Parts: sequence; C-alpha cells; structure tokens
Amino acid sequence: MMKILILNGPNLNLLGLRSPQIYGNQSMEQYLEFLRECYADVTLEYRQSNHEGEIIDIIQQVGYDIESYAGIVLNAGAYTHTSLAIADAIEAIKLPVVEVHISNVAARESVRHTSMIAPVCRGSIAGFGMDSYRLAIEALI
Repeated sequence: MMKILILNGPNLNLLGLRSPQIYGNQSMEQYLEFLRECYADVTLEYRQSNHEGEIIDIIQQVGYDIESYAGIVLNAGAYTHTSLAIADAIEAIKLPVVEVHISNVAARESVRHTSMIAPVCRGSIAGFGMDSYRLAIEALI
C-alpha cells in the first residue's frame, strides 16, 4: 500500500482554534478523517512539530524510504519563509515534497511572500484552505 507523510510545522497543531478567519475552524485530526476516507488505498501518516530540528529529523528519516513512501506533503508554517536548513533537508532526500499552505500566502504580509523551500519542492499549493492537502496528495499519487 502506498504511504504519504503529511508533515505540519509550527502552530499548525492549533488548527481549528487559531485565526479561524484565515485557517478555518476544522482541526487537522478532523480533516485527516476526511482524507483517509477519500484515499482508503493510501496510508496517510501524520506528524506535526513546532521545532525546526525535529522537522528536519522527520524529513531525513522518511526521505530515503522510496520503497515505502510516495512522498511528503509539507506545510512548514512560518519556517517556509525562514529555514534554509529545512530547504537543505528537502534537497538532500530522494522523495518528492509538495509544499502546502492553507492560506494564500501571496495575499498576506510581505514577509510571507518568499518561500525558502519552494525551489526544492516538486510544487507548491496555497490558498485552497484545508483542501490544499488533498490537492498535494493528488500531486503525489
């Protein structure tokens, strides 16, 4: 069975609680139920961390397992705009990574307009709410 890792970065553990006008009022756990129903033939593994080093460790742990994983869906949160270290980890692995953002980062504060990770990802999906995750899964299967 195909496996995809969904990896969320800082503050995304607060989905459904934090800034619902931007991120909606659904938790990631609630949305994962929907995704798992939609993709019953795919194992969707979910991890979240508020710590940059842990995100890098997770990327490195699964990033070479091309026998088990089809790819990584990554919402690096604010680290998207600041972390060369996460970009380097993505560039170093063999699995494809799709960058995801719930909001349209291009329509937000200017600091969010630059992605450090986009150049090393297969593609980027932003602005479609939680459906951005589903679109990223589609890009990997």
